Amino acid sequence: MKPETKDRLRAVVGEANFSDKLIDLVTYSSDASPHLHRPEAAIWATSAEQVQAIVQLANQEDFPVTVRGAGTGLSGLSVPAKGGLVLDLSRMDQILDINITDRVAVVQPGVIYADLDNALAPHGYFFPPDPGSSKVCTLGGNVATNAGGVKGAKYGTTRDYVLGLTVVLGDGSIMRTGNRAMKSVSGFDLTRLFVGSEGVLGIVTEIILKINPKPRANATTLAVFDDLEDAGRAVSGVMASGVVPSVLEILGRETLRAINQNTELNLPEVDAMLLAETDGYTQGEADYQMERVVEQFRAHNAREVKQAESAAQAAELWKARKSCVPVLARIRPSFILEDITVPISQVAAMLRGVQEIAARQQVQIATFGHAGDGNLHPQIIYDAADPEESKRVEAAVHDLFQLALDLGGTLTGEHGIGLSKAAYMEMEHDPVAMKLMRSIKKVCDPNNVLNPGKMALDV
Repeated sequence: MKPETKDRLRAVVGEANFSDKLIDLVTYSSDASPHLHRPEAAIWATSAEQVQAIVQLANQEDFPVTVRGAGTGLSGLSVPAKGGLVLDLSRMDQILDINITDRVAVVQPGVIYADLDNALAPHGYFFPPDPGSSKVCTLGGNVATNAGGVKGAKYGTTRDYVLGLTVVLGDGSIMRTGNRAMKSVSGFDLTRLFVGSEGVLGIVTEIILKINPKPRANATTLAVFDDLEDAGRAVSGVMASGVVPSVLEILGRETLRAINQNTELNLPEVDAMLLAETDGYTQGEADYQMERVVEQFRAHNAREVKQAESAAQAAELWKARKSCVPVLARIRPSFILEDITVPISQVAAMLRGVQEIAARQQVQIATFGHAGDGNLHPQIIYDAADPEESKRVEAAVHDLFQLALDLGGTLTGEHGIGLSKAAYMEMEHDPVAMKLMRSIKKVCDPNNVLNPGKMALDV
């Protein structure tokens, strides 16, 4: 990047909002994935007009722009793969409007998920997707990845709540999609096109979100299964029982063993553990739903079922699930956290297949995830400094993706494609679909300045 280009960027945002200092460039060279690439400069925008000016300059001077929120992504989508400029939107952090009558919130992309939830709480409302990084992740990042979380089985993902967007396209033009209405079939659904597009089509500068009344009661239960097939059938039974739990999580044997080796939770090392939660606007409603869930657990040979009788007991039951990522992340020097997703009826087959892949490739894989919507997280634990082990890990990743696709699933349920899965896009999407996606990229971003190198869409 030429010195005069940096001067023009400083003129757009001011000296305090631009940096080419090494410490900042190193910071912006990574996210929560293993990928690394250093940018040439970093910039903080505070308005849509500044974002527009930055993108227009990128087209004129031919440098790439990679958008960043909190950097919590697990697929490398905010890593500047081609260098250039990192555009940090974390200072666009205003909640612009909360309208309970219309059931909408209007926010800038840098708003932290938890901050919006805290602002909604006094009104008795919430924003449901609830990603695992909710205390730090930004809503712009949630939109970019179509983020979801533990409550996806009942409440869906970010896409289900985005009513409208303001977007700066790759050619520097500004577009508004959708509106504040709950229903709209006017024209193509451009809003949904941009949710999950990972910053390769445009940069979101304002978001209109649908919000929900917050349930006032919940019930929590944990069940253990000696047989993985029984646990899988229990998941299918619950989801076909006429009730939809707000949470239905699963922990596999390797995950339970790892937690026991690194904590004092002393969990039963069984084939699978299921954690369920139901919610409602009365305790009777939540309890009725949980009764149906427990019926399915018992009908499918649960060895033990524990039902929480207080909030403190519920918190105890949650400890195992909440300990998964931090415990597994510190066992070996490196890890890869995948998020393959399969039809609910195939959860047991996927879990069994993960075990077979781990044995065949001689790698350690601990699996947990959101059984209620088929979104599983096999976490491969290894040492990236060992080239032979790294080769086996690469083969295991390929096998995991292939199995998920063979079972009617997908490469990613919530983390996104980014850099991590770009090489596998054509495993899932046929040539016609890839051609159309690349054509859309070309229309929205004709000079390929926005997040190049991601999703295998460069043309």
